[in-house]
Amino acid sequence: MKQTIWLRVILFAFHRLYNELAWTYDWVSWVVSLGDWRSWQRAALPFLHGETVLEIAHGPGHLLVDAAAAAYQVIGLDLSPAMGRLARRNLARARVDVPLVRGMVQHLPFLPEQFDNVLSTFPAQFITEKVTLAEVWRVLRPRGQFIIVPEGHLTGRGPLFWLVQLLWRATLRGKPDETTWQPFVTRLEESGFAVTLHRVQLPHSGCTVIIAQKRQK
Repeated sequence: MKQTIWLRVILFAFHRLYNELAWTYDWVSWVVSLGDWRSWQRAALPFLHGETVLEIAHGPGHLLVDAAAAAYQVIGLDLSPAMGRLARRNLARARVDVPLVRGMVQHLPFLPEQFDNVLSTFPAQFITEKVTLAEVWRVLRPRGQFIIVPEGHLTGRGPLFWLVQLLWRATLRGKPDETTWQPFVTRLEESGFAVTLHRVQLPHSGCTVIIAQKRQK
């Protein structure tokens, strides 16, 4: 019961961070990752292939800038108006032209087989919903990839390290490892994807990258 209450508190805080308090998102992300948040995001880039990328729940838009700079044709989708404003500001500052769409991942406003990659970093619980996975499968081209960075974790010591570990225990009931993601991997496989997990190591932290390749059902 206590864990359920704690999880609700975290989800409420996450919702506020992504909406009314969106202006603090970069600062909070930097603090809880000791500056590695952007490195965890960029860990997805080497796995991109083809030409087209849809980033869902794009947040402040930093990864949109990265993908566009790597010469991909990029579109961003997010439900939060606050994040849309932040993303437009960051894209303009970087002088990058990326179309932004406000919408829900459960009802993607795109054509079937439109993208080589669908990308999501640190998504909320919507990412595990069957309707989300069905929509992602629909808009991916044959052998297209759903690339997810679900977590990053510190490997050092200190107060922030222990805070991150506490959040993991509250939300995922343990440290992030292969077994943590097995229920999600199973759901991805049931939704028509072939799944591989990759562990990316950095000097003082690490992250998980999930690659789900579209299979024909």
